[in-house]
Amino acid sequence: MAEITNEIIEVIKESIELELNGKAFFEHVAEATRNELGKKMFRKLANDEAQHLKVFSDMFTKAVGEDWKKQVDTGESRDESPIIAALTKRVESAAKAGRSSELEAISIGMELERKAIDFFDDAAKRTTDTKAREIFNRITNEEKSHYDLLQAQYDYVSNSGYWFDIAEFRMDGKY
Repeated sequence: MAEITNEIIEVIKESIELELNGKAFFEHVAEATRNELGKKMFRKLANDEAQHLKVFSDMFTKAVGEDWKKQVDTGESRDESPIIAALTKRVESAAKAGRSSELEAISIGMELERKAIDFFDDAAKRTTDTKAREIFNRITNEEKSHYDLLQAQYDYVSNSGYWFDIAEFRMDGKY
């Protein structure tokens, strides 16, 4: 069993916090979204975040034993985090201001995914454990695909004229 260093504990805490916050946010906006395709997308993202939590739990248990759970509050039974409360308030404020709450939710989701991409990419670069690096790289790629999915949905919902990076019109007005 490996020694649990402060660096390992911090990576564990941040990884779990990112995934729990993402999962909670995507679950919340899935319930709030009126569009059925949007609901499905947000539910899928929430399920993916839950799967990431399982991967991390397995990885950390294998690396340092069950002791890591004693040293890190996994937050599984916690109340809504202040981050999720603030993000939810942003979505509700957008709706009250007459802006699309769904667009705001997608935009916030993109921010969460960007933070996750940066965090896991950095964690992969810093670790000396090849198995951990492989897992962090895999999670980074999944988070990138989530970001791309959200970007495509944002473009679609905002009627930007793009769907999966393909223009639905030409600049010369010919369709």
